[in-house]
Amino acid sequence: MHTRRLLIPTVAAAAAAVLLLSGCVDNTTGGDEPNTDSSAPTIAVDEAAAALLPAEIADSGKLVVGTDAAYPPNEYKDDAGNPIGWDVDLVEALGAKLGLEVEYEIASFDKIIPSITGGTMDMGMSSFTDNAERQKQVDFVDYYSAGILWAAPAGKTVDPDDACGLKVAVQATTYEHTDELPAKSQACVDAGKPAIQITPFDTQDAAANAVVLGQADAMSADSPVTGYAIAQTDGKLEAAGEVFDSAPYGFPVEKGSELAAAVQAAMQSLIDDGTYGDILAEWGVESGAVDTIEINAGT
Repeated sequence: MHTRRLLIPTVAAAAAAVLLLSGCVDNTTGGDEPNTDSSAPTIAVDEAAAALLPAEIADSGKLVVGTDAAYPPNEYKDDAGNPIGWDVDLVEALGAKLGLEVEYEIASFDKIIPSITGGTMDMGMSSFTDNAERQKQVDFVDYYSAGILWAAPAGKTVDPDDACGLKVAVQATTYEHTDELPAKSQACVDAGKPAIQITPFDTQDAAANAVVLGQADAMSADSPVTGYAIAQTDGKLEAAGEVFDSAPYGFPVEKGSELAAAVQAAMQSLIDDGTYGDILAEWGVESGAVDTIEINAGT
C-alpha cells in the first residue's frame, strides 16, 4: 500500500473511537462515528458515468468490492464485522453515482488483485498504492495522495533514514513491508551496518500494538493510518520524522476493463459536487485530497 509528502493529517477528530485496553490499541468501535445516518444528502446517479459501465456489471446492479478491512481509519470493521472507514464512505458514494449496490467481500490484502484478475471481484478497496509493478496486473483509478509516516514510542528518537538494527513493525504485504523497509534495510547492510528487523503483522492495529507494548522500536504505515494510530494511543506513540514518498491510492480493476473509465467519471463527479471533499473532511484526512481522478498515474 502507499506513500506521500504532506502535513500529518488530523485523522482522529471524526474517526471511530478506539479503546485502549491494557495498553493496547483495540480498533473496535464504541464512540462517535462520522455521520452516515439516513438524513445525509442523497447522491444522484450520474447517468453519463453509469453509461460507461461494462454491460455485465450494469445488468447485475451491483459492484463487488474486495477489501481486507484492517487498515483504520481507511477501511476496517465495526462491531458487527461490516466494513467502515473513509474509503468505505467513498465507495458507497461511488456506488450511488453509478446506480449500483456495493457488495463487499472481505479478503486478505494479497488475495484481492488475484481475485480481480480471476473475475470474482470487480474492484479493490484496500488503500492500494498505484505503482508500475501492480499496473502489470490491473488498472488503477487514482483517488487520493498518501505518504509514509513512522511512529515510535513517545520520547524515543527514531530516524526513519537511519533505522539500522531497529525492529520495525508493519502490516504484512503493504508497500512498507514489501518495498520501503527492504530497501532501507539493504542500504544499512551495504553500509556495513545491522539490517533492519522487519516485523510484519496480519493487521495494522497489531503492528501499532507491538510498538505500544515495546515489542518493536517503531512502525511504518501510510500517513493517515499512522496519524490515526498516534491519535488513538493516548500519548503512547508519536510521529518519528515527517511524511515522505508521495504516491497515489488507487482502486484496482481488471486491466483493460471499461469499469476504469466508469469509476473515474463517477469519482470525478463526486469531487465536482463536493461529496468527495465532505467525506474526507468528515474523517479528518482531507490533506490527501486530489482535484482530478486519473488512471494509472503511479510510477
